[in-house]
Amino acid sequence: MDAAAKKSISVTVNGAAHEREVEPRLLLVDFLRDTLGLTGTHVGCDTSICGACTVLLDGAAVKSCTVLAVQADGAEVLTIEGLARGEKLHPIQQAFWDRHGLQCGFCTPGMILTSYQLLRRNPNPSEAEIRHALDGNLCRCTGYQHIVDAVREAARAMRPRSGGRLRAAARSGRSRS
Repeated sequence: MDAAAKKSISVTVNGAAHEREVEPRLLLVDFLRDTLGLTGTHVGCDTSICGACTVLLDGAAVKSCTVLAVQADGAEVLTIEGLARGEKLHPIQQAFWDRHGLQCGFCTPGMILTSYQLLRRNPNPSEAEIRHALDGNLCRCTGYQHIVDAVREAARAMRPRSGGRLRAAARSGRSRS
């Protein structure tokens, strides 16, 4: 393809702005992996069934193997590399680590980003709601129980701790009266 057929796109990925010339048929997953070097987004089935390529596009979980890079023009993309803050894992990443939800790790980035979207919309999901949210992400290792446990643990860790000041004041003998 000649350079004239390329399209210019501007995409913010994990908070960093990127401008590139891309072929119109370039998939978002290939743009992230091959152009930007963000290899945490995996290519599993190439048919949007497995969810290994899940990223957040303007806050919505999408299968980046079926989204063109030009469709992300002007959008914000969050990949697994954008969740941690330096060496500190995001609470969802930490819960996957603590609860053994990682297994082989291939599906983990998609699972975590789908969980991120779920917990932003529903900070207190039931087990059924977690399983429903993750039904577009396939784990081929064993089962989903550790993954579901990790999402429940992350939900607990991410919930605001209401009454924390009141409990602290009560322990110290102070009150708000």
